[in-house]
Amino acid sequence: MSKVLFTATGLKKYFGGVTAVDGVNLEIREGQVVGLIGPNGAGKTTCFNLITGLYTLDAGHFTFKSKPYNPASPNEVARLGIARTFQNIRLFNSMTALENVAVGMHTRTRQGVLGAVLRTPAQRREEARVLEQAQAWLDYVGIGAFADYLAGQLSYGDQRRLEIARALASEPGLLALDEPAAGMNATEKLKLRDLLLQIRSDGKSILLIEHDVKLVMGICDQVTVLDYGKVIAQGTAAQVQQSPAVIEAYLGGLHHG
Repeated sequence: MSKVLFTATGLKKYFGGVTAVDGVNLEIREGQVVGLIGPNGAGKTTCFNLITGLYTLDAGHFTFKSKPYNPASPNEVARLGIARTFQNIRLFNSMTALENVAVGMHTRTRQGVLGAVLRTPAQRREEARVLEQAQAWLDYVGIGAFADYLAGQLSYGDQRRLEIARALASEPGLLALDEPAAGMNATEKLKLRDLLLQIRSDGKSILLIEHDVKLVMGICDQVTVLDYGKVIAQGTAAQVQQSPAVIEAYLGGLHHG
Protein backbone atom coordinates (compact mmCIF):
# COMPACT_ATOMS: atom_id res chain seq x y z
CA MET A 1 0.00 0.00 0.00
CA SER A 2 1.27 3.48 -0.89
CA LYS A 3 2.38 6.00 1.73
CA VAL A 4 -0.02 8.50 3.27
CA LEU A 5 0.55 11.88 1.63
CA PHE A 6 -2.09 14.08 3.26
CA THR A 7 -4.42 13.90 6.25
CA ALA A 8 -7.11 16.19 7.56
CA THR A 9 -8.34 15.48 11.08
CA GLY A 10 -11.37 16.92 12.87
CA LEU A 11 -11.85 19.87 10.52
CA LYS A 12 -14.39 22.44 11.68
CA LYS A 13 -15.50 25.75 10.20
CA TYR A 14 -18.24 28.06 11.46
CA PHE A 15 -19.91 30.95 9.68
CA GLY A 16 -21.87 32.77 12.35
CA GLY A 17 -24.22 30.20 13.81
CA VAL A 18 -23.81 27.78 10.90
CA THR A 19 -21.41 24.84 11.12
CA ALA A 20 -20.27 24.47 7.51
CA VAL A 21 -17.70 21.73 8.18
CA ASP A 22 -18.20 19.52 11.23
CA GLY A 23 -15.40 17.13 12.22
CA VAL A 24 -14.28 16.05 8.75
CA ASN A 25 -11.46 13.48 8.48
CA LEU A 26 -9.76 12.81 5.16
CA GLU A 27 -6.74 10.77 4.02
CA ILE A 28 -4.99 10.79 0.64
CA ARG A 29 -2.24 8.35 -0.28
CA GLU A 30 0.46 8.81 -2.89
CA GLY A 31 -0.83 8.12 -6.40
CA GLN A 32 -4.49 8.12 -5.38
CA VAL A 33 -7.45 10.03 -6.76
CA VAL A 34 -9.76 10.86 -3.85
CA GLY A 35 -13.21 12.26 -4.52
CA LEU A 36 -15.03 14.66 -2.20
CA ILE A 37 -18.71 14.71 -3.08
CA GLY A 38 -22.10 15.53 -1.63
CA PRO A 39 -25.34 17.37 -2.38
CA ASN A 40 -25.38 21.15 -2.80
CA GLY A 41 -24.54 22.85 0.49
CA ALA A 42 -22.83 19.76 1.90
CA GLY A 43 -19.65 21.66 2.80
CA LYS A 44 -17.38 20.39 0.01
CA THR A 45 -16.12 23.76 -1.17
CA THR A 46 -15.65 25.03 2.38
CA CYS A 47 -13.57 21.96 3.18
CA PHE A 48 -11.60 22.45 -0.03
CA ASN A 49 -10.95 26.10 0.83
CA LEU A 50 -9.70 25.12 4.28
CA ILE A 51 -7.23 22.67 2.77
CA THR A 52 -5.91 25.22 0.25
CA GLY A 53 -5.62 28.18 2.61
CA LEU A 54 -8.52 30.37 1.46
CA TYR A 55 -10.27 29.86 4.81
CA THR A 56 -8.75 29.46 8.25
CA LEU A 57 -9.56 26.50 10.48
CA ASP A 58 -11.72 26.89 13.59
CA ALA A 59 -10.63 23.41 14.75
CA GLY A 60 -8.69 20.44 13.47
CA HIS A 61 -5.33 20.00 11.81
CA PHE A 62 -3.55 18.88 8.64
CA THR A 63 -0.45 16.91 7.77
CA PHE A 64 1.27 16.88 4.39
CA LYS A 65 4.22 14.60 3.65
CA SER A 66 4.18 13.54 7.33
CA LYS A 67 4.58 17.12 8.58
CA PRO A 68 1.88 19.28 10.18
CA TYR A 69 0.86 22.42 8.35
CA ASN A 70 -1.49 25.25 9.21
CA PRO A 71 -2.34 27.01 5.94
CA ALA A 72 -2.17 30.76 6.51
CA SER A 73 -2.55 31.71 2.84
CA PRO A 74 -2.93 30.12 -0.62
CA ASN A 75 0.64 31.20 -1.46
CA GLU A 76 2.00 29.29 1.52
CA VAL A 77 0.03 26.19 0.55
CA ALA A 78 1.33 26.40 -3.03
CA ARG A 79 4.91 26.60 -1.77
CA LEU A 80 4.29 23.49 0.34
CA GLY A 81 3.31 21.57 -2.77
CA ILE A 82 -0.50 21.70 -2.96
CA ALA A 83 -1.87 23.27 -6.15
CA ARG A 84 -5.52 23.93 -6.89
CA THR A 85 -7.92 24.99 -9.60
CA PHE A 86 -11.22 26.80 -9.11
CA GLN A 87 -14.83 26.05 -9.97
CA ASN A 88 -14.98 29.32 -11.91
CA ILE A 89 -12.14 29.54 -14.44
CA ARG A 90 -9.44 31.97 -13.31
CA LEU A 91 -7.04 32.56 -16.17
CA PHE A 92 -5.21 35.66 -17.39
CA ASN A 93 -7.26 36.02 -20.56
CA SER A 94 -5.02 38.70 -22.11
CA MET A 95 -1.94 36.48 -21.73
CA THR A 96 -1.04 33.51 -23.91
CA ALA A 97 -1.58 29.94 -22.83
CA LEU A 98 2.21 29.57 -22.54
CA GLU A 99 2.47 32.64 -20.30
CA ASN A 100 -0.37 31.41 -18.09
CA VAL A 101 1.46 28.16 -17.42
CA ALA A 102 4.74 30.02 -16.83
CA VAL A 103 3.00 32.03 -14.11
CA GLY A 104 2.23 28.76 -12.34
CA MET A 105 5.95 28.11 -11.94
CA HIS A 106 6.61 31.19 -9.79
CA THR A 107 7.07 29.12 -6.63
CA ARG A 108 9.86 27.14 -8.33
CA THR A 109 11.95 30.04 -9.70
CA ARG A 110 14.97 31.65 -8.05
CA GLN A 111 15.69 34.92 -9.89
CA GLY A 112 14.18 38.02 -8.31
CA VAL A 113 13.04 41.45 -9.49
CA LEU A 114 16.59 42.78 -9.83
CA GLY A 115 17.56 39.98 -12.19
CA ALA A 116 14.46 40.62 -14.30
CA VAL A 117 15.20 44.36 -14.52
CA LEU A 118 18.88 43.90 -15.38
CA ARG A 119 18.24 40.91 -17.65
CA THR A 120 21.17 39.03 -16.17
CA PRO A 121 22.47 35.86 -17.87
CA ALA A 122 21.10 33.76 -14.98
CA GLN A 123 17.69 35.38 -15.36
CA ARG A 124 17.63 34.76 -19.13
CA ARG A 125 18.58 31.12 -18.65
CA GLU A 126 15.86 30.65 -16.07
CA GLU A 127 13.28 32.33 -18.31
CA ALA A 128 14.18 30.02 -21.18
CA ARG A 129 13.90 27.00 -18.87
CA VAL A 130 10.51 28.15 -17.57
CA LEU A 131 9.09 28.63 -21.07
CA GLU A 132 10.42 25.24 -22.19
CA GLN A 133 8.79 23.52 -19.22
CA ALA A 134 5.57 25.49 -19.73
CA GLN A 135 5.39 24.20 -23.30
CA ALA A 136 5.96 20.67 -22.03
CA TRP A 137 3.00 20.98 -19.64
CA LEU A 138 0.78 22.29 -22.43
CA ASP A 139 1.79 19.27 -24.50
CA TYR A 140 1.05 17.02 -21.54
CA VAL A 141 -2.56 18.19 -21.19
CA GLY A 142 -3.10 18.08 -24.95
CA ILE A 143 -3.16 21.75 -25.93
CA GLY A 144 0.47 22.32 -26.92
CA ALA A 145 -0.57 23.59 -30.36
CA PHE A 146 -2.33 26.54 -28.71
CA ALA A 147 0.68 27.86 -26.79
CA ASP A 148 0.59 31.26 -28.52
CA TYR A 149 -3.18 31.70 -28.31
CA LEU A 150 -4.57 34.13 -25.78
CA ALA A 151 -6.22 32.19 -22.97
CA GLY A 152 -9.51 33.94 -23.67
CA GLN A 153 -9.46 32.60 -27.25
CA LEU A 154 -9.43 28.97 -26.19
CA SER A 155 -12.53 26.79 -26.07
CA TYR A 156 -14.12 26.22 -22.68
CA GLY A 157 -12.75 22.70 -22.36
CA ASP A 158 -9.25 23.81 -23.35
CA GLN A 159 -9.37 26.60 -20.77
CA ARG A 160 -10.09 23.97 -18.13
CA ARG A 161 -7.11 21.95 -19.35
CA LEU A 162 -4.97 25.09 -19.30
CA GLU A 163 -5.85 25.61 -15.63
CA ILE A 164 -4.73 22.08 -14.87
CA ALA A 165 -1.48 22.63 -16.79
CA ARG A 166 -0.80 25.79 -14.78
CA ALA A 167 -1.42 23.93 -11.52
CA LEU A 168 0.83 21.05 -12.59
CA ALA A 169 3.59 23.51 -13.51
CA SER A 170 4.17 24.22 -9.81
CA GLU A 171 5.16 20.53 -9.48
CA PRO A 172 2.72 19.81 -6.65
CA GLY A 173 2.63 16.71 -4.52
CA LEU A 174 -1.16 17.09 -4.37
CA LEU A 175 -3.35 18.43 -7.16
CA ALA A 176 -6.68 19.78 -5.85
CA LEU A 177 -9.36 20.19 -8.54
CA ASP A 178 -12.59 22.06 -7.84
CA GLU A 179 -15.26 20.78 -10.25
CA PRO A 180 -13.02 20.56 -13.33
CA ALA A 181 -15.83 19.02 -15.42
CA ALA A 182 -18.33 21.80 -14.69
CA GLY A 183 -19.79 23.10 -17.95
CA MET A 184 -18.05 20.51 -20.12
CA ASN A 185 -19.83 18.56 -22.83
CA ALA A 186 -19.61 14.75 -23.03
CA THR A 187 -16.58 14.74 -25.34
CA GLU A 188 -14.67 17.19 -23.15
CA LYS A 189 -15.45 15.10 -20.07
CA LEU A 190 -13.99 12.00 -21.71
CA LYS A 191 -10.79 13.91 -22.48
CA LEU A 192 -10.68 15.17 -18.90
CA ARG A 193 -11.17 11.64 -17.57
CA ASP A 194 -8.26 10.38 -19.67
CA LEU A 195 -6.06 13.27 -18.49
CA LEU A 196 -6.81 12.64 -14.81
CA LEU A 197 -6.09 8.94 -15.21
CA GLN A 198 -2.79 9.83 -16.89
CA ILE A 199 -1.87 12.18 -14.04
CA ARG A 200 -2.60 9.41 -11.55
CA SER A 201 -0.60 6.84 -13.51
CA ASP A 202 2.34 9.26 -13.45
CA GLY A 203 2.29 9.14 -9.65
CA LYS A 204 0.44 12.34 -8.76
CA SER A 205 -2.22 12.42 -6.05
CA ILE A 206 -5.50 14.21 -6.80
CA LEU A 207 -8.24 15.57 -4.56
CA LEU A 208 -11.35 15.98 -6.68
CA ILE A 209 -14.57 17.86 -5.96
CA GLU A 210 -17.03 17.06 -8.70
CA HIS A 211 -20.81 17.01 -9.22
CA ASP A 212 -20.53 14.51 -12.08
CA VAL A 213 -20.89 11.39 -9.95
CA LYS A 214 -20.28 9.10 -12.95
CA LEU A 215 -16.87 10.72 -13.48
CA VAL A 216 -16.02 10.45 -9.77
CA MET A 217 -17.02 6.82 -9.51
CA GLY A 218 -15.09 5.96 -12.66
CA ILE A 219 -11.68 7.32 -11.63
CA CYS A 220 -11.52 7.67 -7.82
CA ASP A 221 -9.70 5.17 -5.63
CA GLN A 222 -11.49 6.47 -2.54
CA VAL A 223 -14.56 8.67 -2.11
CA THR A 224 -15.63 10.77 0.88
CA VAL A 225 -19.26 11.90 0.95
CA LEU A 226 -20.37 14.96 2.93
CA ASP A 227 -23.84 16.06 3.93
CA TYR A 228 -24.55 19.09 6.12
CA GLY A 229 -20.84 19.41 6.84
CA LYS A 230 -20.42 15.86 8.16
CA VAL A 231 -18.85 12.77 6.61
CA ILE A 232 -21.64 10.27 5.95
CA ALA A 233 -19.62 7.70 4.01
CA GLN A 234 -16.02 6.89 3.08
CA GLY A 235 -14.59 4.04 1.04
CA THR A 236 -14.27 2.81 -2.51
CA ALA A 237 -16.70 3.96 -5.16
CA ALA A 238 -18.60 0.68 -4.91
CA GLN A 239 -18.84 0.94 -1.12
CA VAL A 240 -20.20 4.49 -1.00
CA GLN A 241 -22.72 3.76 -3.76
CA GLN A 242 -24.21 1.06 -1.55
CA SER A 243 -24.38 3.30 1.55
CA PRO A 244 -27.98 3.94 2.69
CA ALA A 245 -26.90 7.37 4.00
CA VAL A 246 -25.54 8.34 0.57
CA ILE A 247 -28.65 7.09 -1.21
CA GLU A 248 -30.81 9.10 1.19
CA ALA A 249 -28.67 12.24 0.81
CA TYR A 250 -28.86 12.18 -2.98
CA LEU A 251 -32.28 10.67 -3.54
CA GLY A 252 -34.20 11.33 -0.32
CA GLY A 253 -35.87 14.41 -1.75
CA LEU A 254 -37.14 12.32 -4.66
CA HIS A 255 -38.47 9.59 -2.35
CA HIS A 256 -40.31 12.16 -0.27
CA GLY A 257 -41.41 14.26 -3.21
